[in-house]
Amino acid sequence: MNRKMGYQWHLRRLMADRGMFQTTDLVPLLAERGVSLSREQVFRLVTQPPQRLSMDVLAALCDILDCQPGDLIEVQVVNKTIRKAAGEQRSSAPTVRRTAIRRPDTRP
Repeated sequence: MNRKMGYQWHLRRLMADRGMFQTTDLVPLLAERGVSLSREQVFRLVTQPPQRLSMDVLAALCDILDCQPGDLIEVQVVNKTIRKAAGEQRSSAPTVRRTAIRRPDTRP
């Protein structure tokens, strides 16, 4: 059984819960904790789920927002394969119709 995992990124919501509505609000707060990111990098961090995230950035965000990593990142199953129970019959494949295509100028 294969499972594809995904996640929800809740940084923007947590910021809003704490009265922070500008992405640039994070720049000096991160810098105070030794994390120097450009305004553009912080904007992307807030507005898009990151593909990679350093532990330093994660720790700084948790300190700034007074939260735990699980508050920022919610892991989810994106799709799951459903296994059939033993003895359960599989549905039959749909009926396929075969057709012949003939050109108008040819005769059978």
